[in-house]
Amino acid sequence: MNSLILFIGVTFILWLGSSLFIPLLIAAFLWYLINATATYYRKLLPAAENHLCLSGTFKVLANIMSVLTFAGLLYLFVTRVRPMFSELLAVMPHIQNQLDTLWTFVSNKIGVNLAVDTLPSLNTIIANVGSSIAKIATSMGMVIVYMIFMFVEQSTFHRKFAVLFPNKNQHKKIRYILHSIDENMKKYLFMKTLLSCITGLLSYFWMYTLGLEFAGVWAFVIFILSYIPTIGAIISCALPILFSFVSFETINQPVLIAVGLIGLQIVFGNILEPKLTGKTLNLSTLAILINLVFWGLLWGVAGMFFSVPLLVATFIITAQFDSTRWIAILLSADGKIPDKNGD
Repeated sequence: MNSLILFIGVTFILWLGSSLFIPLLIAAFLWYLINATATYYRKLLPAAENHLCLSGTFKVLANIMSVLTFAGLLYLFVTRVRPMFSELLAVMPHIQNQLDTLWTFVSNKIGVNLAVDTLPSLNTIIANVGSSIAKIATSMGMVIVYMIFMFVEQSTFHRKFAVLFPNKNQHKKIRYILHSIDENMKKYLFMKTLLSCITGLLSYFWMYTLGLEFAGVWAFVIFILSYIPTIGAIISCALPILFSFVSFETINQPVLIAVGLIGLQIVFGNILEPKLTGKTLNLSTLAILINLVFWGLLWGVAGMFFSVPLLVATFIITAQFDSTRWIAILLSADGKIPDKNGD
Protein backbone atom coordinates (compact mmCIF):
# COMPACT_ATOMS: atom_id res chain seq x y z
CA MET A 1 0.00 0.00 0.00
CA ASN A 2 2.83 2.41 0.85
CA SER A 3 4.47 1.69 -2.51
CA LEU A 4 1.19 2.40 -4.33
CA ILE A 5 0.73 5.68 -2.47
CA LEU A 6 4.33 6.65 -3.26
CA PHE A 7 3.82 5.81 -6.96
CA ILE A 8 0.62 7.87 -7.15
CA GLY A 9 2.29 10.75 -5.33
CA VAL A 10 5.32 10.77 -7.63
CA THR A 11 3.10 10.51 -10.72
CA PHE A 12 1.01 13.47 -9.52
CA ILE A 13 4.15 15.53 -8.92
CA LEU A 14 5.51 14.66 -12.38
CA TRP A 15 2.21 15.66 -13.98
CA LEU A 16 1.85 18.83 -11.93
CA GLY A 17 5.45 19.89 -12.55
CA SER A 18 5.57 19.00 -16.25
CA SER A 19 6.43 22.59 -17.21
CA LEU A 20 9.56 22.28 -15.04
CA PHE A 21 10.53 18.65 -15.62
CA ILE A 22 10.14 18.52 -19.42
CA PRO A 23 12.58 21.39 -20.18
CA LEU A 24 14.98 19.94 -17.61
CA LEU A 25 14.74 16.49 -19.23
CA ILE A 26 15.25 17.93 -22.71
CA ALA A 27 18.25 19.92 -21.50
CA ALA A 28 19.75 16.84 -19.82
CA PHE A 29 19.12 14.78 -22.95
CA LEU A 30 20.79 17.33 -25.26
CA TRP A 31 23.64 17.82 -22.78
CA TYR A 32 24.14 14.06 -22.73
CA LEU A 33 24.05 13.77 -26.54
CA ILE A 34 26.59 16.57 -27.00
CA ASN A 35 28.93 14.97 -24.46
CA ALA A 36 28.45 11.53 -26.02
CA THR A 37 29.21 12.95 -29.48
CA ALA A 38 32.29 14.70 -28.10
CA THR A 39 33.41 11.35 -26.65
CA TYR A 40 33.20 9.77 -30.09
CA TYR A 41 35.16 12.67 -31.58
CA ARG A 42 37.88 12.16 -28.95
CA LYS A 43 38.12 8.51 -29.95
CA LEU A 44 39.07 9.57 -33.48
CA LEU A 45 42.49 10.69 -32.22
CA PRO A 46 43.28 8.56 -29.17
CA ALA A 47 46.98 9.38 -29.38
CA ALA A 48 46.26 13.09 -29.06
CA GLU A 49 43.88 12.49 -26.17
CA ASN A 50 46.52 10.48 -24.25
CA HIS A 51 49.23 13.07 -24.82
CA LEU A 52 49.39 15.27 -21.72
CA CYS A 53 50.10 18.45 -23.66
CA LEU A 54 47.29 17.91 -26.14
CA SER A 55 44.69 16.22 -23.95
CA GLY A 56 43.02 19.37 -22.61
CA THR A 57 43.13 21.16 -25.96
CA PHE A 58 41.69 18.17 -27.79
CA LYS A 59 38.85 17.80 -25.27
CA VAL A 60 37.87 21.43 -25.83
CA LEU A 61 38.13 20.91 -29.59
CA ALA A 62 35.98 17.78 -29.41
CA ASN A 63 33.33 19.67 -27.42
CA ILE A 64 33.34 22.49 -29.97
CA MET A 65 33.02 20.01 -32.84
CA SER A 66 30.11 18.33 -31.07
CA VAL A 67 28.28 21.63 -30.54
CA LEU A 68 28.91 22.60 -34.17
CA THR A 69 27.49 19.25 -35.29
CA PHE A 70 24.20 19.89 -33.53
CA ALA A 71 24.19 23.51 -34.68
CA GLY A 72 24.62 22.27 -38.26
CA LEU A 73 21.72 19.86 -37.89
CA LEU A 74 19.55 22.65 -36.50
CA TYR A 75 20.56 24.93 -39.39
CA LEU A 76 19.73 22.17 -41.87
CA PHE A 77 16.28 21.78 -40.32
CA VAL A 78 15.55 25.52 -40.30
CA THR A 79 16.71 26.12 -43.87
CA ARG A 80 15.58 22.91 -45.58
CA VAL A 81 12.84 21.09 -43.70
CA ARG A 82 10.91 23.86 -41.95
CA PRO A 83 9.94 25.68 -45.22
CA MET A 84 8.51 22.42 -46.56
CA PHE A 85 6.47 22.03 -43.37
CA SER A 86 5.06 25.53 -43.90
CA GLU A 87 4.05 24.65 -47.47
CA LEU A 88 2.41 21.44 -46.27
CA LEU A 89 0.41 23.27 -43.60
CA ALA A 90 -0.77 25.76 -46.22
CA VAL A 91 -2.34 23.02 -48.37
CA MET A 92 -3.67 21.00 -45.42
CA PRO A 93 -7.32 22.17 -45.82
CA HIS A 94 -7.23 21.04 -49.46
CA ILE A 95 -5.77 17.68 -48.41
CA GLN A 96 -8.52 17.26 -45.81
CA ASN A 97 -11.20 17.91 -48.45
CA GLN A 98 -9.66 15.36 -50.80
CA LEU A 99 -9.42 12.85 -47.97
CA ASP A 100 -13.10 13.36 -47.15
CA THR A 101 -13.96 12.81 -50.83
CA LEU A 102 -11.88 9.63 -50.92
CA TRP A 103 -13.53 8.39 -47.72
CA THR A 104 -17.00 8.93 -49.22
CA PHE A 105 -15.98 7.17 -52.45
CA VAL A 106 -14.64 4.13 -50.56
CA SER A 107 -17.75 3.90 -48.37
CA ASN A 108 -19.99 3.94 -51.46
CA LYS A 109 -17.90 1.29 -53.17
CA ILE A 110 -18.02 -1.16 -50.28
CA GLY A 111 -21.68 -0.42 -49.59
CA VAL A 112 -21.17 0.70 -46.00
CA ASN A 113 -22.34 4.07 -44.76
CA LEU A 114 -19.18 5.57 -43.28
CA ALA A 115 -19.78 9.11 -42.14
CA VAL A 116 -17.08 11.63 -42.89
CA ASP A 117 -17.18 12.65 -39.23
CA THR A 118 -15.66 9.27 -38.31
CA LEU A 119 -12.54 10.15 -40.30
CA PRO A 120 -9.75 11.63 -38.16
CA SER A 121 -9.32 15.34 -38.76
CA LEU A 122 -5.80 16.12 -39.96
CA ASN A 123 -6.23 19.71 -38.85
CA THR A 124 -7.10 18.60 -35.33
CA ILE A 125 -4.21 16.14 -35.18
CA ILE A 126 -1.73 18.73 -36.45
CA ALA A 127 -3.15 21.33 -34.05
CA ASN A 128 -2.66 18.98 -31.09
CA VAL A 129 0.86 18.04 -32.17
CA GLY A 130 1.63 21.66 -32.92
CA SER A 131 0.40 22.66 -29.48
CA SER A 132 2.74 20.14 -27.84
CA ILE A 133 5.65 21.29 -29.99
CA ALA A 134 4.81 24.94 -29.25
CA LYS A 135 4.95 24.25 -25.52
CA ILE A 136 8.38 22.70 -25.99
CA ALA A 137 9.50 25.58 -28.23
CA THR A 138 8.42 28.23 -25.72
CA SER A 139 10.49 26.51 -23.05
CA MET A 140 13.65 26.42 -25.19
CA GLY A 141 14.95 29.43 -23.30
CA MET A 142 14.82 27.42 -20.08
CA VAL A 143 16.37 24.45 -21.88
CA ILE A 144 19.33 26.54 -23.05
CA VAL A 145 19.84 28.01 -19.57
CA TYR A 146 19.77 24.52 -18.01
CA MET A 147 22.26 23.27 -20.59
CA ILE A 148 24.67 26.15 -20.00
CA PHE A 149 24.75 25.50 -16.26
CA MET A 150 25.14 21.74 -16.84
CA PHE A 151 28.21 22.35 -19.00
CA VAL A 152 29.60 24.88 -16.53
CA GLU A 153 29.18 22.56 -13.53
CA GLN A 154 29.89 19.18 -15.12
CA SER A 155 33.53 19.34 -14.01
CA THR A 156 32.34 19.34 -10.39
CA PHE A 157 29.98 16.35 -10.74
CA HIS A 158 32.60 13.80 -9.67
CA ARG A 159 33.52 15.74 -6.51
CA LYS A 160 29.87 16.22 -5.56
CA PHE A 161 29.23 12.55 -6.25
CA ALA A 162 32.05 11.49 -3.94
CA VAL A 163 30.74 13.71 -1.14
CA LEU A 164 27.15 12.60 -1.68
CA PHE A 165 28.06 8.90 -1.37
CA PRO A 166 31.02 8.66 1.06
CA ASN A 167 30.34 4.99 1.78
CA LYS A 168 32.63 2.90 -0.44
CA ASN A 169 30.03 0.23 -1.28
CA GLN A 170 27.32 2.78 -2.00
CA HIS A 171 29.72 4.79 -4.10
CA LYS A 172 30.70 1.70 -6.10
CA LYS A 173 27.08 0.64 -6.66
CA ILE A 174 25.89 4.08 -7.79
CA ARG A 175 28.91 4.44 -10.06
CA TYR A 176 28.10 1.06 -11.59
CA ILE A 177 24.44 2.04 -12.13
CA LEU A 178 25.36 5.34 -13.79
CA HIS A 179 27.99 3.62 -15.94
CA SER A 180 25.49 0.95 -17.02
CA ILE A 181 22.88 3.56 -17.91
CA ASP A 182 25.49 5.55 -19.83
CA GLU A 183 26.76 2.56 -21.82
CA ASN A 184 23.31 1.18 -22.62
CA MET A 185 21.96 4.60 -23.54
CA LYS A 186 24.87 5.29 -25.89
CA LYS A 187 24.44 1.93 -27.62
CA TYR A 188 20.68 2.35 -27.90
CA LEU A 189 20.79 5.95 -29.17
CA PHE A 190 23.59 5.19 -31.64
CA MET A 191 21.85 2.16 -33.16
CA LYS A 192 18.43 3.80 -33.07
CA THR A 193 19.70 6.98 -34.72
CA LEU A 194 21.67 5.04 -37.34
CA LEU A 195 18.70 2.83 -38.28
CA SER A 196 16.33 5.81 -38.21
CA CYS A 197 18.61 7.79 -40.54
CA ILE A 198 18.87 4.90 -42.99
CA THR A 199 15.10 4.31 -42.87
CA GLY A 200 14.40 8.02 -43.39
CA LEU A 201 16.85 8.33 -46.30
CA LEU A 202 15.60 5.19 -48.07
CA SER A 203 12.01 6.32 -47.53
CA TYR A 204 12.87 9.71 -49.02
CA PHE A 205 14.43 8.24 -52.15
CA TRP A 206 11.50 5.83 -52.56
CA MET A 207 8.85 8.57 -52.22
CA TYR A 208 10.84 11.06 -54.32
CA THR A 209 11.32 8.48 -57.09
CA LEU A 210 7.57 7.82 -57.16
CA GLY A 211 6.90 11.56 -57.34
CA LEU A 212 5.28 12.10 -53.94
CA GLU A 213 5.16 15.76 -52.98
CA PHE A 214 6.83 16.84 -49.72
CA ALA A 215 8.98 13.70 -49.69
CA GLY A 216 11.55 15.49 -47.53
CA VAL A 217 8.93 16.34 -44.90
CA TRP A 218 7.60 12.78 -44.75
CA ALA A 219 11.14 11.39 -44.51
CA PHE A 220 11.88 13.75 -41.61
CA VAL A 221 8.63 12.70 -39.90
CA ILE A 222 9.62 9.04 -40.33
CA PHE A 223 13.03 9.76 -38.81
CA ILE A 224 11.65 11.64 -35.78
CA LEU A 225 8.70 9.35 -35.06
CA SER A 226 10.92 6.26 -35.19
CA TYR A 227 12.04 7.19 -31.65
CA ILE A 228 8.46 6.56 -30.49
CA PRO A 229 7.92 2.77 -30.24
CA THR A 230 5.25 1.08 -32.41
CA ILE A 231 2.85 4.03 -32.59
CA GLY A 232 5.52 6.21 -34.19
CA ALA A 233 6.07 3.71 -37.02
CA ILE A 234 2.33 3.40 -37.65
CA ILE A 235 1.76 7.16 -37.79
CA SER A 236 4.89 7.88 -39.83
CA CYS A 237 3.76 5.39 -42.50
CA ALA A 238 0.07 6.27 -42.40
CA LEU A 239 0.54 10.00 -43.03
CA PRO A 240 2.46 9.82 -46.36
CA ILE A 241 0.37 6.85 -47.52
CA LEU A 242 -2.88 8.75 -46.92
CA PHE A 243 -1.37 11.81 -48.58
CA SER A 244 -0.39 9.74 -51.62
CA PHE A 245 -3.96 8.43 -52.03
CA VAL A 246 -5.32 11.98 -52.24
CA SER A 247 -2.43 13.27 -54.37
CA PHE A 248 -2.33 10.78 -57.24
CA GLU A 249 -5.12 10.14 -59.74
CA THR A 250 -4.29 6.44 -60.05
CA ILE A 251 -3.85 3.85 -57.32
CA ASN A 252 -0.51 2.52 -58.61
CA GLN A 253 1.78 5.03 -56.91
CA PRO A 254 0.01 4.96 -53.51
CA VAL A 255 0.17 1.16 -53.45
CA LEU A 256 3.88 1.20 -54.30
CA ILE A 257 4.52 3.87 -51.68
CA ALA A 258 2.63 1.86 -49.07
CA VAL A 259 4.49 -1.35 -49.92
CA GLY A 260 7.86 0.41 -49.82
CA LEU A 261 7.34 2.31 -46.55
CA ILE A 262 5.77 -0.63 -44.72
CA GLY A 263 8.48 -2.93 -46.03
CA LEU A 264 11.23 -0.61 -44.78
CA GLN A 265 9.59 -0.42 -41.34
CA ILE A 266 9.35 -4.21 -41.17
CA VAL A 267 12.97 -4.74 -42.23
CA PHE A 268 14.55 -2.04 -40.07
CA GLY A 269 12.06 -1.76 -37.23
CA ASN A 270 10.93 -5.37 -36.77
CA ILE A 271 13.94 -7.39 -37.95
CA LEU A 272 17.21 -5.43 -37.78
CA GLU A 273 16.50 -3.23 -34.76
CA PRO A 274 15.54 -6.07 -32.35
CA LYS A 275 18.67 -7.99 -33.39
CA LEU A 276 20.98 -4.99 -33.02
CA THR A 277 19.49 -3.53 -29.85
CA GLY A 278 18.03 -6.65 -28.25
CA LYS A 279 21.11 -7.38 -26.16
CA THR A 280 21.25 -3.76 -25.11
CA LEU A 281 17.64 -3.40 -24.00
CA ASN A 282 16.20 -6.86 -23.27
CA LEU A 283 12.90 -5.13 -22.54
CA SER A 284 9.45 -6.63 -22.80
CA THR A 285 7.39 -5.32 -25.73
CA LEU A 286 4.36 -5.11 -23.45
CA ALA A 287 6.39 -3.11 -20.92
CA ILE A 288 7.51 -0.73 -23.68
CA LEU A 289 3.91 -0.17 -24.83
CA ILE A 290 2.58 0.37 -21.29
CA ASN A 291 5.47 2.72 -20.58
CA LEU A 292 4.75 4.58 -23.83
CA VAL A 293 1.09 5.08 -22.92
CA PHE A 294 1.99 6.12 -19.35
CA TRP A 295 4.46 8.83 -20.35
CA GLY A 296 2.27 9.90 -23.27
CA LEU A 297 -0.66 10.53 -20.95
CA LEU A 298 1.63 12.22 -18.45
CA TRP A 299 3.73 14.48 -20.69
CA GLY A 300 2.26 14.19 -24.19
CA VAL A 301 4.58 13.98 -27.20
CA ALA A 302 7.66 14.76 -25.11
CA GLY A 303 6.85 11.88 -22.77
CA MET A 304 6.40 9.46 -25.68
CA PHE A 305 9.72 10.55 -27.17
CA PHE A 306 11.64 9.92 -23.95
CA SER A 307 9.68 6.82 -22.90
CA VAL A 308 12.30 4.24 -23.94
CA PRO A 309 15.35 6.01 -22.42
CA LEU A 310 13.41 6.45 -19.17
CA LEU A 311 12.43 2.76 -19.23
CA VAL A 312 16.04 1.71 -19.83
CA ALA A 313 17.16 3.74 -16.80
CA THR A 314 14.34 2.29 -14.67
CA PHE A 315 15.23 -1.25 -15.74
CA ILE A 316 18.90 -0.85 -14.81
CA ILE A 317 18.22 0.89 -11.50
CA THR A 318 15.57 -1.57 -10.27
CA ALA A 319 17.84 -4.53 -11.10
CA GLN A 320 20.42 -3.34 -8.57
CA PHE A 321 18.31 -3.50 -5.41
CA ASP A 322 16.73 -6.56 -3.79
CA SER A 323 13.47 -4.76 -3.05
CA THR A 324 12.95 -3.75 -6.70
CA ARG A 325 14.49 -6.62 -8.69
CA TRP A 326 11.00 -8.04 -9.27
CA ILE A 327 10.18 -4.88 -11.22
CA ALA A 328 13.23 -5.39 -13.45
CA ILE A 329 12.16 -9.01 -14.05
CA LEU A 330 8.70 -7.86 -15.16
CA LEU A 331 10.23 -5.24 -17.44
CA SER A 332 12.65 -7.72 -19.05
CA ALA A 333 11.91 -9.65 -22.21
CA ASP A 334 13.03 -13.06 -20.94
CA GLY A 335 13.38 -12.70 -17.15
CA LYS A 336 17.15 -12.18 -17.38
CA ILE A 337 18.30 -9.03 -15.62
CA PRO A 338 21.74 -7.51 -14.87
CA ASP A 339 23.62 -8.91 -11.89
CA LYS A 340 23.91 -6.75 -8.82
CA ASN A 341 27.17 -4.94 -8.41
CA GLY A 342 28.84 -3.01 -5.64
CA ASP A 343 27.38 -4.82 -2.62
